[in-house]
Amino acid sequence: MEYTLDKQFALSSQWLKRALATIPTGSQTFSKSHIQFPDGHAPLFVDGARGAHFTDVDGNEFIDLVMGLAAIGLGYCDVDVDAAIRDQLDRGISFSLPTRLEAELAELIVEVVPSAEMVRFAKNGSDVTSAAVRLARAHTGRERVLACGYHGWHDWYIGTTTRDLGVPGGVRALTDKASANDPDAIAAKLAEYPDAYAAIVVEPMLLDDPKASLSAIRALADRWGVVLIFDEVVTGFRFALGGAQQLYGVTPDLTCLGKSMANGMPLSAVTGRRDIMGLMGDIFFSGTFGGEALSLAAALATIRKIRKQGIIEHLWTMGGRLQVQLRQTIQKYRLEDLLSVINEPCLGFIAVSEGRGNSQEVNRTFMLAEMIRHGVFMNGSLTICHAFDEEDLRRVAESFDSFAESFSRELEIPGLGARLPYPPIMPIFTVRPPNIEKEG
Repeated sequence: MEYTLDKQFALSSQWLKRALATIPTGSQTFSKSHIQFPDGHAPLFVDGARGAHFTDVDGNEFIDLVMGLAAIGLGYCDVDVDAAIRDQLDRGISFSLPTRLEAELAELIVEVVPSAEMVRFAKNGSDVTSAAVRLARAHTGRERVLACGYHGWHDWYIGTTTRDLGVPGGVRALTDKASANDPDAIAAKLAEYPDAYAAIVVEPMLLDDPKASLSAIRALADRWGVVLIFDEVVTGFRFALGGAQQLYGVTPDLTCLGKSMANGMPLSAVTGRRDIMGLMGDIFFSGTFGGEALSLAAALATIRKIRKQGIIEHLWTMGGRLQVQLRQTIQKYRLEDLLSVINEPCLGFIAVSEGRGNSQEVNRTFMLAEMIRHGVFMNGSLTICHAFDEEDLRRVAESFDSFAESFSRELEIPGLGARLPYPPIMPIFTVRPPNIEKEG
């Protein structure tokens, strides 16, 4: 195959070599690591970002369809959030006592999230999913957990994956997995270990029939006396102001929030029923930076802006239009057997399948490289922000059409994988439906 590299990544390669000397994998997050992008054909280090775009260290500009792993809902350098951060910076960052910001933000979350009665803050999604599991165990006196999604790096969950090195066997044995699309399988697990499960942890996205599945799981949790936890780290403040639970009308006992709630600042929250959250006084969940003030100020500004300015509606409208155009392109080039657009418009994915003589990894890696070559940075997600505009929509649609045309042409010749100038990207591990990469 002929391959013209439209962008150069020499400085990215230099910085990767430098980073690998002192940082394992060269990144703090697996999904941002060089191992998740086409070798030599992708940016690896960001220099700056604004709106829906970022510029890498080589000076290449990209429309971003990853948006900080869905942490950026408004757009990079949002003027209102940045102003709130600067205003708080003049007063300080971390202190020896709580600030009023903690109470103000907790009250705001209680107002907008259906399950919220009390709130505690942390820094990462893994922090609060683990806190929710501990609360559920304390509340029920039980130990087993049923995980239905991807829930972070801590032992209780990661021990169920192929990345379980370092997790004690006894811890691994306490967590089982099931698909949220299969309430019957969840029911069977609950029946297999009666009076043993403390919690069902559900990521309420990528569901075939969300309202029906979540309602069925809610009923099962009630029947078996199990705490229902929604991991809304991704869906919170994106699917709706009050998250997927508001959109689908199913209220969990505990909810985990993060990512979009502070437009990129490091903040997460666990919230839920007062009787369960009250156990925070008995379990140990404590961190120096849970009340760090810049992130709290950013979250207040972010949620208030989402509440007042139609942010969610924009994500759904623009995301929906983008999905329609991508589906039309897939049909135009007769690629339905290999590509499909899935999930809600506010947070879509392009699912890639094996076929036509190629592995899923080969087909997916070719897509990523081609989209990057045309100035669209993606990892398979269609994560847009409020700053994503008509011009961005046009450019992404045109780039996808160019990729699809090239892909269709290359598929006519056997051995695509052998012709690629980069190795296929292998998954970190499989935690969601086939062909969907994790985001964390």
